[in-house]
Order: sequence, then C-alpha cells, then structure tokens
Amino acid sequence: GAGINPSPAEKRKTQAPQQQADEAEHRAQGLQRGLDLDQERERREKAEGDGAALNRRTQLVEEELDRAQERLATALQKLEEAEKAADESERGRKVIENQAMKDEEKMEIQEMQLKEAEHTAEEADRRHEEVAPKLVILEGELERAEERAEVSELKCGDLEEALKNVTTNLKSLEAASEEYSEKEDKYEEQMKLLSDKLKEAETRG
Repeated sequence: GAGINPSPAEKRKTQAPQQQADEAEHRAQGLQRGLDLDQERERREKAEGDGAALNRRTQLVEEELDRAQERLATALQKLEEAEKAADESERGRKVIENQAMKDEEKMEIQEMQLKEAEHTAEEADRRHEEVAPKLVILEGELERAEERAEVSELKCGDLEEALKNVTTNLKSLEAASEEYSEKEDKYEEQMKLLSDKLKEAETRG
C-alpha cells in the first residue's frame, strides 16, 4: 500500500530499468554528440575546403585581374602610341595636303605663265610675219644707203680735194689782188703827180 516502503531489492528492480534508460539516453547523447562532432568536423572541413577553394578562386581572380590590368596598361600604351602615330600621321597628311595645295597653286601659276608665254610667242610670230617683209625692204634700203654712202664718201673726197684747190687758188688770187691794189695805188699817185705838174705847167704858160 501507500504506507509500505519498498525493499532494497524492489528498489534495485525498480531502478534497473531506469538506470538502463538513463545509460541508454547517456549513450544516445554521447552518440549524438559524437555524431554532432562528426558533422561539425565535416562542416568545418567542408568550410575549410570551401575557404581554400575560395582562396584559390580569389588568387586566380587576382592573378587574372593582374593580367587584365597588365593587358589594359599595354592596351592603353598601344592606344597612346597609336594616337601619337595618328596625330603624326594627321600632321604629315596636313603637311602633304598643304604642299599639294602649294604645288597645285604653283602649277596653276606655271600654266598661266605658259599660256602667257605661248600667247607672247604667237604674237611674236605674228609680228615677225608682219615685220619680215618690211625687214626685207629695210635691208634692201640699207644696202642701197650703204652704197650711196660709199659713193658719197668718194664724192666727198673729190669735193674736199676740189675745195683744197679752190682755197689754194683763192689765196693766190688774194695775194695777186693785194699786189694789184698796191700797184694801182702807186699808179694813182704817179698820175696825180703828173696831173699836178701838168696843171702847174699850164698855169705858167
């Protein structure tokens, strides 16, 4: 009944299943803890593996990023060089275009000069055609003038000689005239003396 205390044997009998249950629970808990530890270890190993993989991926990404940055730097350098080359090419093109424009202007000027020269040559040919007959006439007149000049020179020589002769004769005549004048003066004086003597004789007679 309720007032009767159980005996130790009964207590043991009563405690045996309970103890077994406790032990079983304890073992179960131990197993559970072991299982949990295994799972934890697996999770840790998995996490470590994931971390290592992530580290490898991160390293690979960083290496790829470094290579990409190197490629970018190389590309930028090539772009800068290409831009410089393009600028130099543009400057060269402008220089060539300016030179071409100058050459074209020079060629236009030379073409104008050539046309002017051709026009001048044509004008000269036309004038030559006009002047050629006149030139022939002038050449003939020049020849005749030279011939006349030669004749005139000969005549001039003859005239000079004749003039010398006339001058000489004139001087001779002048000298003779002076002598004649002196003789005439003497004759007049003699005639006057004779006339005076005649008058004197007539007066005395």
